[in-house]
Amino acid sequence: MNQELEILEYNGEGYSPVMHFGEWRVALLNYAERFDPSCPIRLERHLLTDEVFVLLDGEATLFIGEQMTSYPMEKNKIYNVKQGVWHRITASKDAKVLIVENHNTSKENSEYLEV
Repeated sequence: MNQELEILEYNGEGYSPVMHFGEWRVALLNYAERFDPSCPIRLERHLLTDEVFVLLDGEATLFIGEQMTSYPMEKNKIYNVKQGVWHRITASKDAKVLIVENHNTSKENSEYLEV
């Protein structure tokens, strides 16, 4: 590794921020039980940021709005969930999803809804 390039990865379970710069961060999401379609439904919305999802591997579905409209994700397409929109993602056991959002996204500026 040199000072001109970082090569990063995350192969653990669940969500993990991998890097950030200025106002934004990049995270990777791998399968974890809470992203399994059979788990209780927990919607979230971020009050200060859009959130971008890109399916890299496996299968994933975004559920949008309180009516939970489902959007099966396609690899290499960008899904931008707008600020303040309720959403949930489910993922297959072999899924890997790239996520981009504001660096300061946290429980303090997000809301959660158990359905």
